[in-house]
Amino acid sequence: MTAIIKKILSFGPGFFAIGYTIGTGSVTSMIVAGSTFGMQLLWVLLLSCVFSGTLVYAYGNYSLVTGETALYSFKKHLKFGKYIALLIIIGITFGQWNSLIGILGISANIIYELAALYMPSISPHKYAIVIAIAAVIICIMYAILLIGKYTLFEKVLVFFVTCMGLSFVLSLFFVHPLPAEVIQGLLPTIPDVEGGKMMVAAFVGTTMAAATFLSRPLFIQGKGWTMENRSQQKKDAIVAAILIFIISGSVMAVAHGALYHDGKNVTQVLDMVNALEPIAGRLSLTIFFFGTLAAGLSSVFPCMLIAPLLIADYQSGKLDTRSRQFRIITGIAAVLALAIPILGINPVKGQILTQVFNVFILPVVIAGITIMVNNRALMKSYAAGKFLNAMLGLAFLFSLMISYNGVLALVAQFGG
Repeated sequence: MTAIIKKILSFGPGFFAIGYTIGTGSVTSMIVAGSTFGMQLLWVLLLSCVFSGTLVYAYGNYSLVTGETALYSFKKHLKFGKYIALLIIIGITFGQWNSLIGILGISANIIYELAALYMPSISPHKYAIVIAIAAVIICIMYAILLIGKYTLFEKVLVFFVTCMGLSFVLSLFFVHPLPAEVIQGLLPTIPDVEGGKMMVAAFVGTTMAAATFLSRPLFIQGKGWTMENRSQQKKDAIVAAILIFIISGSVMAVAHGALYHDGKNVTQVLDMVNALEPIAGRLSLTIFFFGTLAAGLSSVFPCMLIAPLLIADYQSGKLDTRSRQFRIITGIAAVLALAIPILGINPVKGQILTQVFNVFILPVVIAGITIMVNNRALMKSYAAGKFLNAMLGLAFLFSLMISYNGVLALVAQFGG
């Protein structure tokens, strides 16, 4: 067991990549897609994971070779880099704080729904209980952040990500799609129905999360990796991408197997209770909800961390989790996170919309690292080769297409 734990902990910064990528927003998007479109969007998930792994590797490799972090390098080496970095900070902070609000709302609702399964008598007090649960969650998370140790953050994420992965994969034993339906999902098609474009954009917004790539150098710095860890960094990026695909695909498959053929769509957290329990029983529902809760809690940490990390990156390129600035900004994020539970807003639609907004900063983030890894004055003999450049180029084109698709989705949603 000690050897296994050491092996898991050696796969360090990758857990932050999974934590940023798979939260309740991602789970919500996968559930809605699986219940509404079956496995039709599996190809989008696959491409997003391939490109996400490429970008995680590129940002990590750049950091190990140059010793510099992302935004600090943009500000230092790119023309108009200062303004590009500030734009990225604003865009990502907006997206991640919106995600945090939805994550806390959904997580609190999930704990309530699990409790209500076994204690129906608490149903009349739902609002007060959900608020209390949300307050307890955010206070515990903030208290852990105040300790300010990277190793502690990593261990907490290891626990949540492991619980999440095991729960969703176990759920597949209760409800699952046919193999032929999975294969069909790998053929590129966009559902020609209302909400189809929005769903594609949400998929990419949650799987190719710009925050995942930009924070990579800082977490590598926190891990203490050096040039000697280049091979380990590459494996870490690949394993993270594979796990993201397996875990996210499992969620979509469970929603497909349980809901799609019966024509049941998910619009609220409660819908999963009503839909899954009669089909798979209370045990499988509990396992699935536990996984969703773990997904939410594994994302609370990274979402609270992102703004102070990006600002510190811009200012000095150093990871400092004990500064006054860090504690104040994470405190502001904690207070904002209680907004949805207090207002009693349905968090599911808000989560999907937030994921759509995340895609618009992607082209800038991809273009920035492509320029940096090809800067031979900085990278020397470790500059990007033909394969990495081809992958980054395809990722950039993919991000432009998805951003355009996101514009069309938002126009359709709000244009009347």
